Amino acid sequence: MTPERNDIARLLEAMTGTTVLLVGDVVLDRFVEGCVERISPEAPVPVLRIEGRRTALGGAGNVMRNLAAVGARPWFVSAVGRDPAGAEVRQLVEALCVDGAEVAVEPAQRTTVKERFLSGGQQLLRADYEDLPLPVPATVDSLLDQAETRLPSVQALLLSDYGKGMLRHDRLTRLIAAARGRGLPVVVDPKGRDYSRYRGACYVTPNRRELQEASGHSIRDLEDVAPAARRIMDTCGIEGVLATLSEQGMMLVPHGGDPRHLPTEAQEVFDVTGAGDTVLAVFGAGLAAGADAIEAAQLANIAAGVVVGKHGTDVASPVEILRAAQTRRLHRAERKVTDTPTVVAHTRQWSDTGLTIGFTNGCFDLLHPGHVHLLQGARASCDRLIVGLNSDASVHRLKGNGRPVQTEAARAIVLASLECVDRVVIFAEDTPNRLIEAVRPDVLIKGAEYALDGVVGQDIVRRNGGRIVLVDLLEGYSTSATLKRMSD
Repeated sequence: MTPERNDIARLLEAMTGTTVLLVGDVVLDRFVEGCVERISPEAPVPVLRIEGRRTALGGAGNVMRNLAAVGARPWFVSAVGRDPAGAEVRQLVEALCVDGAEVAVEPAQRTTVKERFLSGGQQLLRADYEDLPLPVPATVDSLLDQAETRLPSVQALLLSDYGKGMLRHDRLTRLIAAARGRGLPVVVDPKGRDYSRYRGACYVTPNRRELQEASGHSIRDLEDVAPAARRIMDTCGIEGVLATLSEQGMMLVPHGGDPRHLPTEAQEVFDVTGAGDTVLAVFGAGLAAGADAIEAAQLANIAAGVVVGKHGTDVASPVEILRAAQTRRLHRAERKVTDTPTVVAHTRQWSDTGLTIGFTNGCFDLLHPGHVHLLQGARASCDRLIVGLNSDASVHRLKGNGRPVQTEAARAIVLASLECVDRVVIFAEDTPNRLIEAVRPDVLIKGAEYALDGVVGQDIVRRNGGRIVLVDLLEGYSTSATLKRMSD
């Protein structure tokens, strides 16, 4: 389920100004972009004609960029080497962290740099420059001490582990415990097989491969995710898992609650680089703003969908998140509008799992609160609600000249956008008898203005063992009366 636009807007607004302490391994991302037009005569490799270069904060630095993009105020703690790349990182951090940051300099180490060579937006090669471990243990100890002093002034603690040394220290569990002692949400983007170093964290956000490696459980399908997550929770003292599953979206496995699958939308994926950073940033900022875990995860899922549609490490702005959420709702509504053979197949699948099928029908021209009241009442009588919608020609025959006001396509999409409606089927006849015969619903629902024996299709439903439900009307609403007032 995609949250409503108003809910998303309110959460994004609440995230603006939230203070977040971010600790992790910073990386400098370099992108060398060009064009491949030939193969080298020296070896069977492409020749990249360089057209441009750019740099950006990577690793935990990209988490910070995503925090800033949604309006949060990050305080960043990390370390770099004493080299030009480290100096560039410090400048970029200073520009983003308006409240300040603590980026230590290790004289004997060099800053981790990931250099990607691209043509047409596609990676040809990645070259990494790094010294491990970075930083030295004494520096990490000092940085984590300084991070702890910031806890009274922040609303969440985020930990971004890229395996470069910042979070591979015994001192880390004390920082987590101190944050939890203040009631702060603690979220970790993990690395490696041993998650016990994150003991006490509220959530970790592994991808499929990381979850499989850390839990020792093979993950072949969605049913395998929750057991693997609970294995980590039980053995490592972590309260919950938000697993990122690429094209399958995410799964939230909370402590003591049922798993919640958050599917993604089909889209063109240009580059998954940095999507995990976006999830950590938006999920963590959402929790910091007071959202519950499912609300924050839904927002993070939408934001991750935005960034994978871009090239390289990038961010999702509030405007892009809102636009993506609206697109998702439209796509899901469109998928609910179907034909008779398809809805019959869905009905059989639902019935086989013990779900109760409900059916109602109407013209639903100029949808008003009376219609919504009827549909919500109908949905309360069943597990899945199918709405039969009169076609334009059918409405014209029933209602006369000037009707319908809206086309059948528009009316179907509006109906399908309602959470209480599971499927919409347009029928061309004046009555839905043929559709009811095909669907064979368990419950037939109409407004209370009808007598039971006057409900079209009631004989079909009763013959098949179903029942009829009449929903009380919401007085004062009528499409015909509305149109009359408009013409007066």
